[in-house]
Amino acid sequence: MTDLLEHAIERVRTLSPEAQDDVARVMLAVLDDEPGLVVLDPGEKASFAKSLAQAARGEFASDERIRAIWAKHGL
Repeated sequence: MTDLLEHAIERVRTLSPEAQDDVARVMLAVLDDEPGLVVLDPGEKASFAKSLAQAARGEFASDERIRAIWAKHGL
């Protein structure tokens, strides 16, 4: 095992069990070359499906709407 990997594992040992499981899932996904590292909940999946359907219909935010969003966040 490399020094870098040993250091990373030492850091993981200090995390909560839940965070350790999160790191383990990411590591396994990378090792298994899985295409998606993020697991979406049903609500997130539905939101993405809605957004993709809107895009397929050509429904995009107007320039005015985008400027308003940017202004709201100080951009």
